[in-house]
Amino acid sequence: MRDMRPKSRVAALGSAGVLVTATLIAGAVAAPTAGATSRYGQDREDHGVSVAAARAAKAGIDWQDCPADWGLEKPIQCGWVTVPLDYAKPFGKQIKLAVDRIGNTGTKAERQGALLYNPGGPGGSGLRFPRRVTTKSPLWVNTSKAYDFVGFDPRGVGKSAPISCADPQEFVKAPKLDPVPDSEADKLAQRKLAREYAEGCYERSGEMLPHMTTPNTARDLDVIRAALGEKKLNFLGVSYGTYLGAVYGTMFPGHVRRMVVDSVVNPSREKIWYESNLDQDVAFETRWQDWQDWVAANDATFHLGTTREAVQAKWLELRATAKKNPIGGVVGPAELIGFFQGAPYYDSSWVPVATVFSKYFAGDTQALVDAAAPDLSDTAGNAASENGNAVYTAVECTDAKWPTSWKKWDRDNARLHANHPFLTWSNAWMNLPCATWPVKQQTPVNVKTGKGLPGVLIVQSTRDAATPYGGAVELHKRFKGSRLITEKDAGSHGVTSLVNPCINERVDTYLLTGKLDGADVTCAPHATPKP
Repeated sequence: MRDMRPKSRVAALGSAGVLVTATLIAGAVAAPTAGATSRYGQDREDHGVSVAAARAAKAGIDWQDCPADWGLEKPIQCGWVTVPLDYAKPFGKQIKLAVDRIGNTGTKAERQGALLYNPGGPGGSGLRFPRRVTTKSPLWVNTSKAYDFVGFDPRGVGKSAPISCADPQEFVKAPKLDPVPDSEADKLAQRKLAREYAEGCYERSGEMLPHMTTPNTARDLDVIRAALGEKKLNFLGVSYGTYLGAVYGTMFPGHVRRMVVDSVVNPSREKIWYESNLDQDVAFETRWQDWQDWVAANDATFHLGTTREAVQAKWLELRATAKKNPIGGVVGPAELIGFFQGAPYYDSSWVPVATVFSKYFAGDTQALVDAAAPDLSDTAGNAASENGNAVYTAVECTDAKWPTSWKKWDRDNARLHANHPFLTWSNAWMNLPCATWPVKQQTPVNVKTGKGLPGVLIVQSTRDAATPYGGAVELHKRFKGSRLITEKDAGSHGVTSLVNPCINERVDTYLLTGKLDGADVTCAPHATPKP
């Protein structure tokens, strides 16, 4: 799975508190639903999460003004929740998770508790979520009347015991190797980089790696819920956040109050994570072509050709030029993919990417360098980018068993690349560290409905590149009583952040009242970007 967050200008590896009252505490630490977690984790871990949640409920969160350099304006407040590194050893080493919140904007009577958010990744920070209130995001005005908006950095991310796999400045250096190999020697070079990256993860973050899993992040989520004094969890997960929600809902079904999952990772054990990435390569090609069709339809603005084939020819020309002589000395094919992949990801990138593309062919190469090259002076941004990639790799590699045979990787990706060349090899190299991962790889949770799980709202567009539509269908089957809202003929990743009243109103209704439609709903697409 590609990193599910807006990119900084970096191509991926190889291609690049108040104490709560006694009654609240009693509710906040209801033990995991009988049998809910013991099927998936050891009993020791079930016990460990109960211990940690009880401790967190008692401690609460000491809310303070956020540190100045976190970029979170008042009245957002920040705090910490302590969790065990290893839930099998709840009294062993502890790590601190950064959390933030903004109180509900409505009356005391309107308040329905806290709404927790995860933006995806794995490796994304949720700390900017409360800014949807301070920046008066119109889509969230109604929900924010009822809920405190709570964000957090998952374990290993950002402020929460961050992990690292490489020196950040080295990690962002460009140009990187062309992800599309011309020879066996090229493949060998990429394999060496991937192996060295896996070794770097172990050298720099070895103590954390065995515990960097989705089930552990789900346990952390339950401890945060308890620390907030919440008996049940209200959760909004986007992209990888949908898998976190699916795993939480399976492990703690009786602890869920409302859950919205948007742009869904396929939760099938067979898909997590190797097959998911192969599926993604196919979906990216489809959405890349959608964008090319749009560029061609707007040839009067972009002058890149009036057909998809013409636009693709321009892309291949640019790619060949950058391969021969990196643009500005730094933008080669890997950096181009790092930038251009924004278009199939998010409709909000359609105009900016096409504009830079157009400027290049009009003679302005600097716009492309500014957009696609790393900024070595941005040390904080580069550290965040390296950390995001490290967490992405650590979670996906540790969550599940990956093929160790290079022959299998080579065969699968060569076959896919033939008809889906945009992302396939780039994605392969990004994930290849998992083939030589230095810690034990686990078995994914069998996502399913447990006792007490309420109706979950699933939102998905049919042409999503990052999380193909089949993932939403699969989760819908597994979570009984769930409802699926399908945005037809659309493909932007992260549907709940877009203006589409058919979707926005249903998300509001569900979060405010708990009501789901009597049947699944298909919505027309949101407006296509205008150049």
